[in-house]
Amino acid sequence: MGFQICLTEFFLGFCNYETPMKIVVKNTTLGIIYRGVQFLVMTYFLWYVFISQKAYQEIETRPESSVYTEMRGVGLLNDSVKDEVEYVRPSEGGDVISAILRREVTHDQVQGVCPEDISLPSARCGKDSDCVAGEVDFDGNGPRTGRCVPYYNQSIRKTCEIKSWCPIEKFAAVREPPLLVAENFTVFIKNSIHFPKFKVLRTNLLKKRRYLNKCTYDEKHLDCPNFRLGYIADQSGVKFSELCDTGGIIGVFINWKCDFDLDPSECKPIYSFRRLNVYKNSPDSGYNYMYAKFYSRDGQESRTLIRAYGIRLDIIVHGEAGKFAIIPTIINMVAAISSVGICSMICDWVLLTFIDKNEIYSQKMFDEISQDKIEGTIPTTATELTITTYGSTHSDLSDGVPL
Repeated sequence: MGFQICLTEFFLGFCNYETPMKIVVKNTTLGIIYRGVQFLVMTYFLWYVFISQKAYQEIETRPESSVYTEMRGVGLLNDSVKDEVEYVRPSEGGDVISAILRREVTHDQVQGVCPEDISLPSARCGKDSDCVAGEVDFDGNGPRTGRCVPYYNQSIRKTCEIKSWCPIEKFAAVREPPLLVAENFTVFIKNSIHFPKFKVLRTNLLKKRRYLNKCTYDEKHLDCPNFRLGYIADQSGVKFSELCDTGGIIGVFINWKCDFDLDPSECKPIYSFRRLNVYKNSPDSGYNYMYAKFYSRDGQESRTLIRAYGIRLDIIVHGEAGKFAIIPTIINMVAAISSVGICSMICDWVLLTFIDKNEIYSQKMFDEISQDKIEGTIPTTATELTITTYGSTHSDLSDGVPL
């Protein structure tokens, strides 16, 4: 029986209509809170959403971009001229280009057998049984032959013999002095970016190209696409001498933030620089790679192995553009108007929780009227007439006391 009553009340309540009751509360504190919250909400939408974030615009964040790089400079190293062919990899780059600042060279390597690197603990031995034929050390230079042999020109210290390019790099590499003059070498970066949604194509080059051979980028020449390697290192917080010693990876960030409500020619890139690989005291703190020059000597294939340490530049392009559109404008205006309702919610909570005589306010704010009461009651007062016609009461409350 009780369940049926609850079910009946649920369906009857489902068909009810609720209308807000309007009450004018003459309370200075509550009025200041109400206007203050209104001011904060409107300031947030007008200043931050519409002016700062430009929420009235349609935004494109995935432009199409291309990068072309070219390094320039000539220097002397031990009376030997070093030009782009010697130190640039690749000579004509894309979004990644590197410059060799120091080399370790192993001359005249040939295929054969020789002792393994003695710095590897697992390669040290005292007898042949310590070396398993065919075994390959993860950090080694080749498979073992099964023999324990003296370490090159040493008679006491021994390591396992291996099949490899001999002599191995660890023993025979010659360290060359760094190319310090490369600090003044420049890298030319040409970047084109296309925003397909707005059909706008921009480039970081000015129409007059004569300036390209006379300028380098700095705070006074923000339109120049020629970047000095020493300047890039300084802006990344890295000493150029450190890059010459261990090498390093630096990101060149090109940021396009465009407002196409203005002339597209006002859309210009902003450059920033940051070291990307980790710093000292880590195996990955620097940057180096190996390559070889092959030749024939006395009818036998030989090579010169080169381990190059240098600066690698990763060109990373970000783009974002916006332009006025009616749809995002309407959406954000509706959100702003709807958010004003937060002011009333906060003030109602303060009214019913903290202000004296909140029970009186609660009685005035919530009322219930049925259809039977409307049909069977003849309105005799202004208040009853308001309830019958609108289902709401308009009362004036001054400082928590009904007038």
